[in-house]
Amino acid sequence: MDKRAILLFLIPTLFFHIMSSQDNHENFPVSLSELFLDEEIMNISLSYSNKDMKKDTNDSTYIHTYLKFEVDELQWDSLEVRLRKRGNFRLKNCSYAPLKVKIKKKEANKTPFEGHKNLKLVLPCLIQRDMNDNVLKEYLAYKLYEVISPYHFKTKLVELNYEELRGNKIKLHEIKAFFIEDDKHVAERIGGKVLKSNIHPLNHMARESVRNSFFQFMIGNTDFSNAYQHNSKLIFREGEIIPVPYDFDMAGIVNTSYATVSQINNEMLSIDKVTQRMYRGFQREPKLFHEVRLEFLNHRPALLKVIQDCELLFEDDKEYFSMLLFIEGFFEILMNEEKFENEILAMARRK
Repeated sequence: MDKRAILLFLIPTLFFHIMSSQDNHENFPVSLSELFLDEEIMNISLSYSNKDMKKDTNDSTYIHTYLKFEVDELQWDSLEVRLRKRGNFRLKNCSYAPLKVKIKKKEANKTPFEGHKNLKLVLPCLIQRDMNDNVLKEYLAYKLYEVISPYHFKTKLVELNYEELRGNKIKLHEIKAFFIEDDKHVAERIGGKVLKSNIHPLNHMARESVRNSFFQFMIGNTDFSNAYQHNSKLIFREGEIIPVPYDFDMAGIVNTSYATVSQINNEMLSIDKVTQRMYRGFQREPKLFHEVRLEFLNHRPALLKVIQDCELLFEDDKEYFSMLLFIEGFFEILMNEEKFENEILAMARRK
């Protein structure tokens, strides 16, 4: 019996042991809000000047407008919101300014947004052929992490009717976007609190840290640092420090036209393009690596289903199949002892 066959034979037994020790989503103290209860796409509308958004707003300055949303077929409601720009790279390089949406409690009452004071809204970056598919692929990266870890940001895919104010004229944009819950809301939902201090990954919850690193490797993402909380938040829960990832537009699974290999702290990586994988996690007990490996192999059908369920939402079949094949490439590494040793175990960082 070869190593691949032995691995397949051991998976069911080992997986039962592993899963019995994992966190139960139902044990979290706060249930999901209405906004994130289902996977239905929400139709929304916003009206504001993109030019003013980029020029006039900062961390304390907001644009007032109304968020309109469809509550039933052909029935719409609205609430007053405040918008401001956010992010660094996208703000400087993208056509659409990424947004933070601030909602007053009294406005959110008895709407799907009840319980949310702050939300992020991810829009396409550049106005180009694949912009909506890129948004969809980044959204799906978040959904993949939901399968992998109980500690994740919830997201809501939307069809955005954006009325861009240009002086006395209005230009209409019909684009895909998605909401991301606020980090404080994530912490409250899972019974923890957000940590502001940077803490070395070797002090993070061991299994969750390895899951996180496997996920980043799976999606081909190097644009993160759990040590410096770059595209990652740390949550303290029950004596453990948990990294929660976000912002995946530079990942190989999305493969945007503007994506570049990250250079965090001016560290030059030995890969040329984002579609090349590079493991960036830290060394742990070898047993833990193998246990997480088996977790991912058992999750394979569910992970592929996340993508397959959204096939019809893609505007270009090539974008869909490239995403699917990219994920399959990750599982080829997990199923091959030599590749797993060379591309993951041997690449684990010491410092």
